[in-house]
Amino acid sequence: MNLDNIPTIKGATHPTKRLGRGEGSGHGKTSGKGHKGQKARSGGGIRIGFEGGQMPLYRKLPRRGFNNKNFKVSYQLVNVGQLEKLEGDVVDRESLIQAGLVRDNKQGVKLLGDGEVSKAYTIKLSKVSDSAKSKIEAAGGKVEVASETPAEDKEDA
Repeated sequence: MNLDNIPTIKGATHPTKRLGRGEGSGHGKTSGKGHKGQKARSGGGIRIGFEGGQMPLYRKLPRRGFNNKNFKVSYQLVNVGQLEKLEGDVVDRESLIQAGLVRDNKQGVKLLGDGEVSKAYTIKLSKVSDSAKSKIEAAGGKVEVASETPAEDKEDA
């Protein structure tokens, strides 16, 4: 038995509570919101962390410490098995974008070694895993190291 074929058990799911449908329903008139007040209004309620106008705790505490997340470098991943979708035998950032394997954004591209290589490719990427490099070279291709991102390409020119 998997999650996609669990049978529905009668009585296990409750019908939705229909609010504001008359007094006889038990959820009429104020529709379970009580009488007046901010929480009874349309769009009413207070945000998380609000302390009634008092200076909230999250503003009293200092923001301290260093977070490396701001400097994290992330890569778009392409496997060597996906290179079959390319038309030419030169694999660079532009050819991967045209084939729809990566997006045209500021992230770098890394070639990984999952899959098989059928023809000799010339790889012009900044990051290539060891397994991908060995598969490319075994198929008769070659790997050249290119710059990291398109922004660096423009700086070099």
